[in-house]
Parts: sequence; structure tokens; C-alpha cells
Amino acid sequence: MTGHFSSLVFIMLLVGAAGGLINYYTLPAKQVSDRGILVRCIMLGILVTFLVPFMLSIFGSTLIVDSEGDAAKLLNYVAICLAVAISPRFFMANVSENVLAEARVTSDKVDLLHYQLRQLQEELLPLIDTETEDDSLPNMAAVADSNPDELDTTSSKVLKTLGCGRFIYRSLTGLCQEADTDESTMVKTLGFLTLKSLAGKVGGRKGVRWYITERGRRLVELNA
Repeated sequence: MTGHFSSLVFIMLLVGAAGGLINYYTLPAKQVSDRGILVRCIMLGILVTFLVPFMLSIFGSTLIVDSEGDAAKLLNYVAICLAVAISPRFFMANVSENVLAEARVTSDKVDLLHYQLRQLQEELLPLIDTETEDDSLPNMAAVADSNPDELDTTSSKVLKTLGCGRFIYRSLTGLCQEADTDESTMVKTLGFLTLKSLAGKVGGRKGVRWYITERGRRLVELNA
């Protein structure tokens, strides 16, 4: 029995080291160059192999005793030791893949959230600027002096359309219908008003929308 015990210890040492080598050479190329990992893989393979007798006893197996003098059962024991020795590599690989997959999903969700927050910020900033009084804005007289007869009839009509109504952000189609203007003229007029800082545009989930600025609102009030 002592000789059989020594044989099993030798088998576990040898098979554990072999399993560690298998784990080492299945690592990515950049990790294989580190010899310190080789030693750790071999030690881990040997350590987990020595857990095989404990695992067999838990399941009530008599393979260790039966393998004495039975080559087939001894080979089965070797196979079990080898499977246990290489199992940490596959376990860690699965865990790493799951962690990386979860990290990628989380990263995608964070990127989407940042994108949605940027969109929301772009939509809300014009509204906040319009509804917040700013001491640096010119008074009505200054607006009138700086814009004498600059707006033609169409521009004035479009600006008033932007300033009235129940929507703050207006669509191009809605503006064309309300101002009774074709789309090409409306686009040119809105571009002109934007250059004059009387109107602005923002891209949201529903597409591009146009709004009147505080400067444009003051001009509409002045000419009312």
C-alpha cells in the first residue's frame, strides 16, 4: 500500500505539472513570454491535482483503492488528475470572457447614455437661454438701432412665427405651413435669421428643430 501511495503522489506531481504546462501554453502570446507565469501555472496545476483524493472521497468513490494493481483504473485516475489540473485555465478563461462581455455591454450603455445626455443638453440649453434674463443682453432700443430695416417681410413673418405658437422648437414643415412659405425660401430665411442671432437650430431625437433666440424675441416685441 505504501508503494501505491508513493505512485499516486508521483502521478499527481507529474500530471499536475503537465497540466500547468498545458495551461501556460494556451495563454495569449504576450503572457507566454513571462516565465514567472510558467512557474505559477505549474504550481497551481500541482495544487489542484492534490485535491482529487478529497473530491473522490466526497463522492464516495473507491477509485484510489481500486486502482492498486489495476492499470485501467489507474489510467482513469491519471485522466481525472489531468482534467482537474487544466480546469483552472478554462474556468479563468470563461470568467474573463464573461467579464469582458459584461464590460463591453456596460461601456456601450454608458456611451449611449452620454450621447442621449448630450442630445438632451443641446435641446435644453436654448430653452434655458431663452427663459433666463441676461444683464449682458442689449435693451430694446439697442436692438432697434442695430437692426434698422434689416429684416424683409418674409424674415419678419418667419421670426414672428417662431416667436408665437405653443411650441418652442419648430419643425421646418410646421413653419412652412404656418407662414405659408415654400421649403426652399424657409430654409434660406432661417439661415439668414440664424446668422443674425435671431434664431437658432438644434438637433434632437425628432430631427432638426428651429427656435427664436432672446435677441429675436426682443425684436419681435419691439416691432409688435
